[in-house]
Amino acid sequence: MYRFYNANSLGNFVNDCTIRAISTAENKTWDETYNEISDIAQRNGTMMDDRNFIRGLLDYRYKRVPYLPYTVGEVAGEYPDKTLLITMDGHITCSIYGVIYDSFDCRKRVAEDAWIVK
Repeated sequence: MYRFYNANSLGNFVNDCTIRAISTAENKTWDETYNEISDIAQRNGTMMDDRNFIRGLLDYRYKRVPYLPYTVGEVAGEYPDKTLLITMDGHITCSIYGVIYDSFDCRKRVAEDAWIVK
């Protein structure tokens, strides 16, 4: 299942999927998450949208789900009792209890990795 949700504090549609997804998964505001991720990236001397930085941060914080040769929707369906962050080519989304919360429906895209947030 998919539900439209744009966590951006100003309702903008910008390249902020990392902030939107993490803030949704952690039940924090977009602004809180933006500031936190920005501070961590700055301490690491990198950009907060750098793919390797985000993967490392997610690996540090959460348990990664084993290799997933499935669509984003299928991954969400496999974990109907969990909150997940799911990456795909050029995007990250949040699944809460099997429902994808995002600014567009990405359920048919191929998942790369997923992390169990709670």
